[in-house]
Amino acid sequence: MGCGVAKSNKFHTKKGGKAMKAAVLIQRWYRQYVARMEMRRRYTWNIFQSIEYSGEQAQIKLYNFLGYLMDNFNPTSTERNLISHIFRENEVCRDTEWERHFCYKNIEVPEIYSGPRLIFPLTVEQVAAMVEAFRNKRQLHSRYVLQLLLETWKLLRKLPNISRISTCHSKEITVCGDLHGQLEDLLLIFYKNGMPSLDRPYVFNGDFVDRGKDSIEILLILFAFLLVYPNDVHLNRGNHEDHIVNLRYGFTKEVLGKYKMHGKRILKLLQKIFSWLPLATVIDQKVLILHGGISNTTDLCLIARVDRHKYVSALRPPKKRTQYPVSQTSVDLDMEDDLSGTKNNQRRVSLIKANSFGPRDGFQRRSLQDFSGRVPRTVDEEIEVRRRQSGFIKGGFSHSQGELNNLAVSSASQESTDTADTTVEEWKQILDLLWSDPMSQNGCIPNEVRGGGCYWGPDVTQDFLDRHNMQLIIRSHECKQDGYEFCHNRRVLTLFSASNYYEVGSNRGAYVKLGPDLVPYLIQYQASSMTRELTLRKNVGKVEHSALKVLREQLFAHKSDLVSAFQEFDKDKTGQVSLNDWATAVESVLRLGLPWRMLRFQLATCKTPGGMLDYQEWFQELSIKEPQMEHIDQGLLETLYRHRATLETIFRIVDLDNSGFITMEDFRQTWKLLSAFLKMEITDEAISDLSVTIDTNQDGNIDIDEFMEAFRLTDKKSRLERGKSMFMGTTTDLTKLEGDPNI
Repeated sequence: MGCGVAKSNKFHTKKGGKAMKAAVLIQRWYRQYVARMEMRRRYTWNIFQSIEYSGEQAQIKLYNFLGYLMDNFNPTSTERNLISHIFRENEVCRDTEWERHFCYKNIEVPEIYSGPRLIFPLTVEQVAAMVEAFRNKRQLHSRYVLQLLLETWKLLRKLPNISRISTCHSKEITVCGDLHGQLEDLLLIFYKNGMPSLDRPYVFNGDFVDRGKDSIEILLILFAFLLVYPNDVHLNRGNHEDHIVNLRYGFTKEVLGKYKMHGKRILKLLQKIFSWLPLATVIDQKVLILHGGISNTTDLCLIARVDRHKYVSALRPPKKRTQYPVSQTSVDLDMEDDLSGTKNNQRRVSLIKANSFGPRDGFQRRSLQDFSGRVPRTVDEEIEVRRRQSGFIKGGFSHSQGELNNLAVSSASQESTDTADTTVEEWKQILDLLWSDPMSQNGCIPNEVRGGGCYWGPDVTQDFLDRHNMQLIIRSHECKQDGYEFCHNRRVLTLFSASNYYEVGSNRGAYVKLGPDLVPYLIQYQASSMTRELTLRKNVGKVEHSALKVLREQLFAHKSDLVSAFQEFDKDKTGQVSLNDWATAVESVLRLGLPWRMLRFQLATCKTPGGMLDYQEWFQELSIKEPQMEHIDQGLLETLYRHRATLETIFRIVDLDNSGFITMEDFRQTWKLLSAFLKMEITDEAISDLSVTIDTNQDGNIDIDEFMEAFRLTDKKSRLERGKSMFMGTTTDLTKLEGDPNI
C-alpha cells in the first residue's frame, strides 16, 4: 500500500513539472507579447507627439515672421496692410464702445428656431437645457451667443489674475485639464461627477478650444456655468485661448462655419474674453493650478498685478497701444468691415523682392524671447504718430519739424526706459505660464520643441514651492496616455481631459478631485464605446495605423530633400543605401527625433538581398496617392504638401472678411508671403498655373477649403490590412533591437 502511494506521488510530480514548464513558457510568451505591445504603443505615441509639437513650432515661427514684417516695414507700406489686422490688438477704445459693437439686440430670433432660448440672468435649469440641446447636436442662436459672451466678458473683467478658492466651503473641488473641443469628454465628466453647483465646484485648466469639432459649444457651457456660479466655477487661460493659434488649429474655421452671418463679431468678442481669462488658481494656498508651467523666474506676486488683458496673444509682447483719431475708432473700423464684407484691394506689392527682412538664416532658429527687444516704438514710428496727431491739433499753432523730432525722441526714450523692461518681464511670465513643460533633469532651458516657454526641472519646482509655501502644482498642456502623470517627486501633476486625442484608443482622459486633505483622487475614462469593444492588440494596431499613415505622408512630402540626403550616402550612385544610412538621412530631413531604426520594420520593407534599401522603390512602397497635377511645378507641389497648415493659416489671415474665399491677387500674395517665410523662390508663372488649375469656374475667386482638400495626400493602402506590424519581428529581432545602442 505504501508503494502505491509512492508511485502516485511520482506520477503527480512528473505531471506537475510539465505543468510548471508550460506555465513558465506561457508567462514568457505573454511578457514578450506585452513588451511588444508596449513598444508599439510608445513609439506610436512618439510619432503623434513629435508631429504635434513640430506644428506648434511652425505656427510660432510663422507668427514671429509676420511680427518681423510688422516691425521692420514702413508703417504705411502695403506689405504691412496685408497682415496688420491680426496685430490690431491694443486699440484704445472705451468698453462701452466695444459693447455697442457687440450689441445683440438688433438680431432677431425666427419663430422656427427650435434650439434653446436664454433669458438673463441665467438659471441652472436654462444651462442644463442648453447642455442637453448641444448633446442632441442643436445649435444656439447667434443672438444668445453674443448675449452670453457679452455677459461673460463683463464678469471676467472683475476677476483677479489668480483665483483663490478653499475646500472648507465644499467637500471636494474637481479639476479638469485640456478639453480641446471634445464635447463628449465634458459630457462624460458631468455624467460621472455631476454638473457644477454650489456643492460641486470646478476648475477648468485651459485649452477649451481647437482641434475638436465642438469648441464653441464647450465655451458656451463653461461660460454659462460661470455666470450661474461665479464663485464655484473657475476658468484658467490656456495657450490655445489665443486668436493667432486658433487660425491654425480649427477654432476660427469652426465659428465661421457655424455662425456665417455673425461669426466675425463672435470671434472678436472671444478675442477680448480670452485676454481677460484668469491666469492661475490657488486652492487653500497650497495647490497651484495653471495651464503650462513655471520657470526659474516665475513670480506669483508679479503675475497677480499684471494687466493681463493687454496680452491678447501670448506669442508676442504688446506694443504701445495704437491711437486712433476720435472721428473713427477701431470699433467703427471693425463695424464697417463686419457690415460691408469688403476687402481693401489697394495693398498689393511683391514680397518676394523685398530686401528689408534682414538676414534670414538666423530668423528660423530664433525663439519667442528673441523678439522681445522690439517692444518699444522706434523713434521713426513715434515721429510718424506725432505727425498724424498734429494734424488734428486745433488752436492756431503747430510744432516745427525740429521740435517734433525732439519731442518724439524724448517720448520714445522715456517710454523705453520706464515701460519696456516691465512689459517684457510680464510677457515672459505669462508665456511661461501658458507654454512651459516639465523635464526630468534639473535646470531651466528654453522650450525649443514647442518654440515657446521653457523646460523646467525638479529643482526649479522645489524652489518655487518652498518660496510660495505650496505643496503641489497641477498643470495640463501635454497629452498623457493615462490621462495624467506625476513627476518631480510627485510635486507636479499633469492632467489631460481629452480622451482619444490623437486617435480613438490613443489615450484616456482624466480629472482629479481634491478634498480638505488636498490628496489627489484621480478618475480616468474614455469617451468612445469603440475602445471597449477592441482587444489590446486591435486597439494598439488601430492607433499605430493612424500614426504611420500621418508619418508616411510626412515622408512623401519631403521626397526631394530625402532623395538628396540619400544621395549623400550613395556615393557610387547605385540607388541604394544601408538601413542605418536610411535612418540617419530621414532624421536629418524631418528632425522629429523618432527612433527610425525601430520603425524600419514598418516603413522600409523593400530591401535587396544584400540588406540595402532601394530608395526610389521605397517611395513607391509608401503607398501615398497624390493629386493628378502633371502641369504644376513639382517643387511647388512639394512645398504645398509640406506646409499645408502654414499655407492655410496665411490664407485665413489674408481672408479679411472671413468669407472662406480669396481673390486671385490674394492667392498670389499668400504664396509670396509663404515663399518669403521659407526663404525660397517661387515664380509668378508657377503660382499662376496653380491658380488657373483651381479656379475651375473662372469667377476670379478661390474657395480655401476646396483648395486645401484638392491637394491632400491620401494613403492608398494600409500595411495593417496586409498583416504587417511595426514590431512583427521575431524574438531574436527584438533582442537585437533592445541591445542596439543606436536605437
